[in-house]
Amino acid sequence: MVENQVKKKVVPTFTDRLRVAFSQPLEKIGSYLAARNIQANWITLTGVIGTLIGSMLVSQGWLVVGGSVILVVGILDAFDGAVARASQSPKQFGAFLDSVSDRYIEIFIYGGLLFYFMQSDNNLGMIFSYIAVAGSVLVSYVRARAESLGLEAKVGILTRVERMVVIGPAILFNIPLIGVILVGVLANFTALQRFFHVWQQTNEIE
Repeated sequence: MVENQVKKKVVPTFTDRLRVAFSQPLEKIGSYLAARNIQANWITLTGVIGTLIGSMLVSQGWLVVGGSVILVVGILDAFDGAVARASQSPKQFGAFLDSVSDRYIEIFIYGGLLFYFMQSDNNLGMIFSYIAVAGSVLVSYVRARAESLGLEAKVGILTRVERMVVIGPAILFNIPLIGVILVGVLANFTALQRFFHVWQQTNEIE
C-alpha cells in the first residue's frame, strides 16, 4: 500500500484555468446567493433535476430544447461551490454530493442520447453513447481511487468540464453523433492518461 504521496508538478487543466479566470465573479455571485439563504446543495440538486428533464427531452428528439436546458443548468455547477464557501456551510457532504451528482448528470445525458439513437436505429450512436458514459465514469473513478491511495491523478485532456463543452453544443446544434464519438474516444484516452500517470508515481515510490 502506498504510504507517501508523490508530489509532482502538474500542468493546470482547462478546468483549473477556468476557475482562476472566473474566480472573482463566481465568489461575488456566491456571496450574493448565500446572503439570500440559497443553499449550495439546493443548487447541486437543481442541476441534477434540470439535467434529467433536459435528457428526457433529448431522448424524445427535442435536441435543441433539451440541449439548451442541459447547458443552462450546467452553469449551476459553477455556483454551488462558491455558495458553500460564502455561506461557510459544512463542505464535506457538499463535496461528496457534488461528485455523485456529476456522475448522475453524465449518466442521464448519455442515457438520453442512447434512447434517442435507439429510436432512430443508429447503432453507431448507441455504441458510442455507451463508450462515452463508460469513459466518463472511468475518468472520475481513476482519480478518486488514486487520491484514496495518496496519489494525484488530475491530468488528462478531457475532464468533466471539457466533456460538457463537447457534448452540450453537440446536442444543441443537432450533431449528437459527433459529440458522443469525441467524448467516447477522448474520455477513455483521458482515463488511460490518468492510469499511466498513477503507474509512474507508484514506480517512483517503489
